Amino acid sequence: MAKVPFLDLKSLNAPFMDSLKEAAASVVESGWYIRGHFCECFEQAFAEYCGVKHAVGVGNGLDALTLMLRASMELGRLHEGDEVLVPSNTFIATVLAVSAAGLKPVLVEPAENSYDMDPKRIKESCGARTRAILMVHLYGRLCAVDEICEFANSRGLLVFEDSAQAHGARLRDGRCAGSFGSAAAFSFYPTKNLGAFGDAGMVLTNDADVANMVRTLGNYGSERKYVNKLKGVNSRLDEMQAALLLAKLPHLDESNERRQEIAARYCSEIKNPNVLLPEIPQSPSEHVWHVFVIRLKSEDARNEMQKYLTAHGIETLIHYPIPPHLQEAYAHEFSGEYPIAETMAKTVLSIPMSPVMTDDEVSEVIGTINDF
Repeated sequence: MAKVPFLDLKSLNAPFMDSLKEAAASVVESGWYIRGHFCECFEQAFAEYCGVKHAVGVGNGLDALTLMLRASMELGRLHEGDEVLVPSNTFIATVLAVSAAGLKPVLVEPAENSYDMDPKRIKESCGARTRAILMVHLYGRLCAVDEICEFANSRGLLVFEDSAQAHGARLRDGRCAGSFGSAAAFSFYPTKNLGAFGDAGMVLTNDADVANMVRTLGNYGSERKYVNKLKGVNSRLDEMQAALLLAKLPHLDESNERRQEIAARYCSEIKNPNVLLPEIPQSPSEHVWHVFVIRLKSEDARNEMQKYLTAHGIETLIHYPIPPHLQEAYAHEFSGEYPIAETMAKTVLSIPMSPVMTDDEVSEVIGTINDF
């Protein structure tokens, strides 16, 4: 085992073991395992935590993204072939969801200092068929939500959020990821800041019609058993995952605060001139550091840094090595050039970030990077 693992899920969940066991036992004893009491309680609790009116639990984060877009289409707010602006450097799920809903993804390059969709490039990416912007709070950092939403309102565009990495990220005024657009999608994949013990997802919205449509689509297109008004899918948050997530939710803010402490040390103590650190937001509460991503000045330097850290017992990952437009699945879909996304894919490196990292482990990472 590495001296400093990238993420140790067993250690991360260990402090909550008693409450997790109690929650699991309660589900088993209830005899009800799909869309029951625990799902309702978690939906309500997470909606309140994020400051929105409605939450619908679904099977996973990709389903959450797809279903919130499909719901808007069923309600006549989007139509097949409409264009949706998405970041060029996002995880493939963002783009897959747009395609799966029958919409056309249009890639927008990120700002190099933040990794997030560049508001300055959104205007030039809009076309006659552009109908929506899908913001991605990449790596747990809120993107320029006010600027993007203001532009969208001026053009009559819908705004959606991919909040899969941003559980608890807030602006200084308290507004939370998941509360800015027409709807927002969350993933509770086990590695997330609020992680389940398998796949799980959720759609948040202040629009009751969107919430009802997502719930219907995720239940085979059925509002009433055996009566299918739409061509839906099976995507429902099960009771076990809901109960376990409900047990962990009260600890999310404390967990995020520890991530912020570690990030602050990284940003102030990593001094290697070959390393480009992420831009620090004005308020550290804005960013929940799902992953901490550094950049090197070249692909060779990134690869050498990764080898060096591995040799010294420090695990790293690359988020993400291939941008969407270079994936084989989209080989013939995007005709533009996306040099910033490609450069980022070649030079980014994610270093250990976990709320259960010790101060000594953080020091080990910093010291080893500085020694490279």
